[in-house]
Amino acid sequence: MINMVALMGRLTYEPELRTTSSGISFLRFQVACDRNFQSQGQERQADFIDCIAWRQKAEFISRYFHKGSMIAVEGSIQTSNYTDKDGNNRKQVEVVANNVSFCGSKAESGTTNPAFSQPAPSYASADNSDFEEIVDDDDDLPF
Repeated sequence: MINMVALMGRLTYEPELRTTSSGISFLRFQVACDRNFQSQGQERQADFIDCIAWRQKAEFISRYFHKGSMIAVEGSIQTSNYTDKDGNNRKQVEVVANNVSFCGSKAESGTTNPAFSQPAPSYASADNSDFEEIVDDDDDLPF
């Protein structure tokens, strides 16, 4: 049996790290994923997918991701049934995150490394006197 999900989209709200009564970190978040198919003239549509992350993954997301951040999530679908406060039976479907990754640019995520924020050096005016030009006047092929 296979239960595997791969998502890439943007976080719809600011992630908030929580802990269970036994001290285990968890984080619920929602990813907005654009739909691939759309009819001509139709506005772009998205699906809003509920996810949950546990322990170090939850702490990682709360530290480095914010509302609107692009995120890639690999996980599995988990369903649960419950009765709401009005006595109605409900079904909850969410993705349990096994791996999460950055997808957007550093500028989008707001986490820039000062070492990479400087422009790369230009070598257009380098001195070429150390190089010797190769001249190949021999028209005979070596084979």
